[in-house]
Amino acid sequence: MEKDIGKIMKGEYQGTVTEIVIGVREYNGRKGVDIREYTQSEQYTGPTKKGLRIPADKFEEFKTMINSVNSADLATADEPSQETLPVEEVKQPAESINQEDDAGIDEDGLM
Repeated sequence: MEKDIGKIMKGEYQGTVTEIVIGVREYNGRKGVDIREYTQSEQYTGPTKKGLRIPADKFEEFKTMINSVNSADLATADEPSQETLPVEEVKQPAESINQEDDAGIDEDGLM
């Protein structure tokens, strides 16, 4: 049994188009979720070695792990996540900042 779930365009490089294809596949008589790069070029069109296979009996564990990733985990320094406040809203007045913080570093910069 083969069933494609979806495709994500990864990009094009030197005339080769690469997609990430997610599907349910049977391999050596065992079902699993296959997440694999597929390539399309003049020389070859089809799946590549780059990918992974989640066995059917481990899928629920994998799904729990994937669902635990949120947008804040994926945000880079350049793009604020939905859970991050803009810098203007985070700033505190200078008089409210405690000069002796508990960072464990003394005034000479030593721990």
